[in-house]
Amino acid sequence: MEHRSGRYRGWRRLTAVLAAVVLGVGALAGCASEQKSEPQAATVTIAHKFGETKVPADPKRVVTVGWTDQDFVLPLGVVPVSTREFFQEYNNYPWVKAATDGKGVGTWGADTIDFEAIAAQKPDLIFAIYETIDKQTYDRLSQIAPTVIQSGDYADEETPWDVQLLTTGKALGKQERAQQLVDEVKGRIDEARKANPEFDGKMLVVDFGPENGGHYLLPAKDPRRALFSALGFETQDVEGDVSEEKLDLLDRDVLFVNGATREQMMASPAFARLGVVRDGRTLYTTFESNLSGALTYSGPQALLYALDVLTPQLANALNGRPVADLANA
Repeated sequence: MEHRSGRYRGWRRLTAVLAAVVLGVGALAGCASEQKSEPQAATVTIAHKFGETKVPADPKRVVTVGWTDQDFVLPLGVVPVSTREFFQEYNNYPWVKAATDGKGVGTWGADTIDFEAIAAQKPDLIFAIYETIDKQTYDRLSQIAPTVIQSGDYADEETPWDVQLLTTGKALGKQERAQQLVDEVKGRIDEARKANPEFDGKMLVVDFGPENGGHYLLPAKDPRRALFSALGFETQDVEGDVSEEKLDLLDRDVLFVNGATREQMMASPAFARLGVVRDGRTLYTTFESNLSGALTYSGPQALLYALDVLTPQLANALNGRPVADLANA
């Protein structure tokens, strides 16, 4: 399917576009944000890489522009009036169904930032944290509504999940809930590390998007591998595209294939010969799986989902036990 290869190209080059289905804007106009409000000051100030944004109290119509911003808004009790289309399966993820009572969220498109479609939603707050936003784009979004983007402390699209969540919580006047979620996720990660001390110091390689024959090794600061790092795994030195002739770079303690089944990967003799493959220390999932979505969106509920699925299988891989098929996990 076209959107699978689009994910590979788009995420391996942070500013590239993703192939996706652009949905009609008119169908979204009736959507409304649902919020569970905490007491909030009249105005909240969010500092970012281009200065500051003044966010009015109790925003009612929230639009998310970053690739994953919706996954940080929803767990705070806010359903955006419109959000950026990314993974087409998003509304079917269990944590999204729970947050929206099964209704999901509407989208404004994906390929590029559609300023007209965003303006048509009449937002009173825009989130564009997980996106490469230049000054011109920020200024155009800010003309539509107050816009929250990332701070200058991180490279574009490398804001850690907890920082993104706390920033989102501050903007929405839900700092207490955001901190509770951060504490919950970090507590669960700590529990997993204590229960599995063998994770510490082992090298785990994430091979992203190999279903189309290419191999792309995620770097240490890529949020799609943040959970593995949090669990104590180290990252390989080499990042980016790897040819079939250099697949030995994948042969480390654990290999996580995101975007292909075992059967698809074993079609490559060079891949099948890798020790990490022969010894059963490789995990596989497809782009359509909840697990792939959880690692990509990496909001707090998504991370909790991924922890439940991955922790026992990572332990199996390192302890010589059979690893489950995660293609549809």
